[in-house]
Formats: sequence, structure tokens, C-alpha cells
Amino acid sequence: MSERKVLNKYFPPDFDPDLIPRRKQPKNSQQVVRLMAPFSMCCNTCGEYIYKGKKFNARKETVDGEDYYGIKIFRFYIKCTLCSAEITFKTDPKNTDYAAEHGASRNYEPWREEQAVEEEDRLAKLEAEENNPMKVLENRTQDSKREMDILDALQDIRARNARNERVGQSVDLVARVNVEDIEREEDEERRRQEEEDEKLVKKAFAKRTQPPADAVPAAPASKAGHKRKADDEAPSLQSLLPESTRALIQSNSFAPTLIKKPKASGDVKKSLGIKVVKKKT
Repeated sequence: MSERKVLNKYFPPDFDPDLIPRRKQPKNSQQVVRLMAPFSMCCNTCGEYIYKGKKFNARKETVDGEDYYGIKIFRFYIKCTLCSAEITFKTDPKNTDYAAEHGASRNYEPWREEQAVEEEDRLAKLEAEENNPMKVLENRTQDSKREMDILDALQDIRARNARNERVGQSVDLVARVNVEDIEREEDEERRRQEEEDEKLVKKAFAKRTQPPADAVPAAPASKAGHKRKADDEAPSLQSLLPESTRALIQSNSFAPTLIKKPKASGDVKKSLGIKVVKKKT
């Protein structure tokens, strides 16, 4: 199946383009073009509003006898969207714009009036300066004063921008210094906490390794071949006792009680073969 909308066409081998007859066209023939309304306009027949950018199928032709420094001027024909009245407008190469010609009037555009007023003022100023030298001097003085004011304002703006930039840099520097101080304080606080933790750990391990106060310390095992030095003193028995026992011994309430043995009776003595001999005095 052949493709649709192809650009290549078949030309037979005996095709000769010179044999194609040329058709005769009028000198100023119109062309059908597709365009958009170059400006907002109002139809003079029905008052319909046509906004800028509205698309039309228009007829285009070259304006006879009109040009701008050799640039051709074109005329376009469109129809009103409501009453189908014919509307024409032309190109305006002088102002790089379009101009309404027939069937519609251009809507009010305030910026165009401002431009026209400025142009009129400029022309009037030039005309007044041609015949009055004092006016020329006054205008030059006013222009120089205006330029000086503009330069002063520009200098103020530059100074303000420079000051704002310096303030911004100083603020950034202060913020950076504050951040560094905060980080330094955090590091010191972290180091201090680590030192405190280490001290607590060492203290806890020291308590675990120390014997209780009331425990009797074990005598060091003497190895064979080791002798005690002559100047070493043997620990006393009381120093080996726990503190509670030493306190009980030192208190007055603790006193050893003597147990009296019962006297042996005569029968017991005889049975044991014990003779009691009393010495004569």
C-alpha cells in the first residue's frame, strides 16, 4: 500500500518540463494567504469587535504606486466574522506596523498616543530652537541639569548597592563566625561529657575491684624460697580483724565470762582413784 502525503512524485522517462505550457496571469494578481489580525479593530458596519490574533483566510495584493524607499506595500482583504463586510488594511514599513484602510477602525491604543505626543513635542522644540538662540541655551541648560540629576541618582544607587553588598558580606561573616563558635562550644561540651563518663566508669570499676571494708584481707601466700626481710614487722592479730569486730572488742560491753567448773564429788573422786592429801600446816 502506498504512503499518503508523499512529496516524491513519479516522472516518466520521456518527461520534458519545457513542453509544459505557461499560463498567463494578470500583472497584479491576488493571492490567498492565511494570517492573523495584526491589531484589534471594530467593524464599521456592524460594530463587531475583532481581537488581535484572530485568524482569517485573506487575499493579498501589492499596492500600485506606493512604496517606502523601495519597500513594497501590501494590502490585505478580510471579512467581518459577523456581517461578512469587507475589511482592508495595509502594511506600514515606515512605523513597522499595519494601518487600517477600509471597513474597520483601529481600537484606541494609549501608548500610540503617547508616542505621537512625544514626537510632536520634539518637532515643536526643534522649530522653536531654530529662531531663538536663548531658547537653545535654556534647553541645553535644562538638559545638562537633567543629566546631572540622573548621574547623581545613578551614583546614589551604586553606593546603596555597594553598601548593601558590604552589609550582606558582613552578615555572612558574622553568621559564619557564630556557626564556628557554636560548633566549638558543642565540641567542648562533647569532650567534657566524654571525660565525665570516663571518670564515672573508672570510679565504678574501682569500686568493683576494691574489697569490702569488713572483709578479712587474705594473707599473701609465701612462696617457697622466699624469706621475709628482717626489717618487716609481722601484722598484729587485731589488725587482721574487721572493723566491726575490733569496735566490739574495744567497747566495754564486751567482756569474757569465766565458766566455773563444778567441784568433783567424793564418789567421783574415789571412782577415778584420786586421793586428796591435805598438807599440814
